[in-house]
Amino acid sequence: MGKKRKQVHFNVFIRGAGHHAGAWKHPLVNPHTDLDLEHYANLAAIAERGLFDSLFMADNYSGLGRRLEPFTLLSALAGLTKHVGFIATVSTTYNDPYHVARKFASLDHISKGRAGWNIVTGHSQEDADNFGKPGHPEHSTRYDIGTEFIEVTKQLWDSWEEDALVYDRDNGVMIDNSKVHEINFKGKYFNVKGPLNIPRPPQGYPVLVQAGSSESGKELAARAAEVIFTAQQTLGAAQEFYNDVKSRLIRYGRTPNELLIMPGLSPIVADTEAEARDLQEELDSLVDAKRSLKRLSNYFTVDLSEYDLDDPVPVEKSKPYGFSQNGITSRHEAVVDAAIRDKMTIRQFLSRSYAGHGHVSYTGSVLQVADFIEKWVTENGADGFNILPPLFPSSLETFVDKVVPELQNRGLFRTEYEGTTLRDRLGLTRPENQHKQIWALNREAN
Repeated sequence: MGKKRKQVHFNVFIRGAGHHAGAWKHPLVNPHTDLDLEHYANLAAIAERGLFDSLFMADNYSGLGRRLEPFTLLSALAGLTKHVGFIATVSTTYNDPYHVARKFASLDHISKGRAGWNIVTGHSQEDADNFGKPGHPEHSTRYDIGTEFIEVTKQLWDSWEEDALVYDRDNGVMIDNSKVHEINFKGKYFNVKGPLNIPRPPQGYPVLVQAGSSESGKELAARAAEVIFTAQQTLGAAQEFYNDVKSRLIRYGRTPNELLIMPGLSPIVADTEAEARDLQEELDSLVDAKRSLKRLSNYFTVDLSEYDLDDPVPVEKSKPYGFSQNGITSRHEAVVDAAIRDKMTIRQFLSRSYAGHGHVSYTGSVLQVADFIEKWVTENGADGFNILPPLFPSSLETFVDKVVPELQNRGLFRTEYEGTTLRDRLGLTRPENQHKQIWALNREAN
């Protein structure tokens, strides 16, 4: 038998109408589904039919988005599914470690080991305003807080030894208190006594995901993350990012297979390329181009609406990377870098922006989309993809029913789920309790 091919991993980024900017106007979409449990249950069922590793729910704490709170929704979906994992975004700037550790432990128990935490450091000053904070912390400070936050959370998960629950009916002992421990964490930002008031999660820790591609983000991913969601719009940029992040792992005693890199991909797919192009044109026609040009002009020192749509993108007029240093910095770099690498016209730049919020979009036939995925995975641009379907549920159904079987035929994707937990599906090991030896020594001393 030949060597098994590298296997691709898929997460689906769930939301209401879909990820194309014009999705909510499309006749195939019900625009009132943003707050509808049945809608999300249907998406979870489709993803599970397609053997996806997980589904992901983004979150922030400001703006006029119509997003359900992740723990509430994902806990409900856990009871309606058996295999697919659940990844929730939670900020380390506007939460406390104890709350987060408790909620993720609960989600992991409810789902029997299918939870994941997408770690972000916060979005904007508006978030700070909603929490009564004096200001949104500076970029590097947020990452310092985030690093300490993760460590506290892991220690809280480790405050219960694996066999602390004994349920000894004869002696009337439910919990062996000698195996539940205070952590007494004292750091720069957090002081937490512990222990957590719920046993260690089934996976040890929920899968730790990091989203963001700034320098600080890449270093946090190398230190602590097991999956990274990123936005890379060209294979060249993806390969550079992939090699950069993987090369950092050795500094933390880790190996490259301990971190999966999953760029966002918004596939506009149909049986033929012509049909896919027609769908893209239909979707693009639903978007207010003037408003989108105004938004994209934020990346430049000029107003793009003053140019002809077939002019090249004035990349020489782009603002320097990191100009919005206290917000999300990496998306700007990915967007402008793609315009440079692909020598885009403003029309192409505009169309690309509609589909994937700065992630790569690809329009083509089933075979062409499968080719795209195969090339990125086999040429070390990705270990898998965070799929952003342009329309829900139809685009996800097309991907599951047509692209997935093609990848299975090529030996690139599973034909059945492995194991029982999200870690099993992603090929990640279950972490041992980092205090196991300390707890044992303490018991011997007593």
